Amino acid sequence: MIDRRHSLVIAAALAASLALPASAQEVVNVYSTRHYDSDLLLYEAFTEQTGITVNVIEDEAGPLIERIKAEGANSPGDVFLTVDAGNLAAAAEAGLFQPVESEVLLTRVPENLRDPENRWFGLTQRSRVIMYRRDVDVTGLEDYEDLADPQWKGMICIRSSGNVYNQSLVGSMIEANGEEATAAWIQGVVANFAREPDGNDTAQIKAVAAGECDIAVANTYYLARLARSDDPADREVAEAIGVILPNQGNRGTHTNVSGAGVLAHAPNRDNAVAFVEFLVSDQAQAIFAEANNEWPAVEGQGRAEVLDQLYGEYTRDPINAAAFGANRSLALTLMEENGWK
Repeated sequence: MIDRRHSLVIAAALAASLALPASAQEVVNVYSTRHYDSDLLLYEAFTEQTGITVNVIEDEAGPLIERIKAEGANSPGDVFLTVDAGNLAAAAEAGLFQPVESEVLLTRVPENLRDPENRWFGLTQRSRVIMYRRDVDVTGLEDYEDLADPQWKGMICIRSSGNVYNQSLVGSMIEANGEEATAAWIQGVVANFAREPDGNDTAQIKAVAAGECDIAVANTYYLARLARSDDPADREVAEAIGVILPNQGNRGTHTNVSGAGVLAHAPNRDNAVAFVEFLVSDQAQAIFAEANNEWPAVEGQGRAEVLDQLYGEYTRDPINAAAFGANRSLALTLMEENGWK
């Protein structure tokens, strides 16, 4: 959960900085839905390198998007930093970003991990994979499509339809298989639920380990976090879990992003561009990878050892992340119409 005390501190810092004359200091004002300690390291490194102070407001994506919309041309925000292409697409569709023609960003961020209109850029990668308890026979479970097979009836735990990670997954299914086939797939998956959706990805993984269900769908970094935990109970959970990297025989595993864009009315535009460019630097990509168990967006960068141990090399779906972000609204409609609460 977001540390609200931390949010209040950084909000106060932002308010104080905005009260200063423009010439008093160089700043970049970041609205962020990421609440990881690793990001504090990024802010400190950027300030050390550039002398630009990073002021941060943290909240969930929905409230931040609404706040930026309400502030309009008077918004003090320079950068919106968030998880999931669904959130990035929502901000882009609301007109909250401005295009950025940056040679650094266009060169370092692969085309499928950035907005086609250069309004936002992927910074990290995380895949949504199938997890199961190691003592369960999962023969025949290879693709996302297989989750709808009746042989898994009463065995699946997954988050609610309101979760943006699931909306983006379903958005990718729409892109791959079409609306009608995806609706039928949702019906099959819902019929296989072991329980009503409840909790976050960690809760799904722990439910599998505890025998409450046998199969879960979760983002890769959640299992990595448990595996690297100082708590022996968390590590025991991770050891009980096997992983299926879906669709290796065809389109590849659904992979999403964390990303950022420069806001349309950024008062410190040059600093904002410099900040986003820094986030794809070798230094920042290494921090993302090691501190939060995510794959770098920039090709050829290192990654946390635990990711190799848990997942190894695998084929990722090359679809542009903007596509399943654009399908998010339809995905939610299909989920709600077909019983995914």
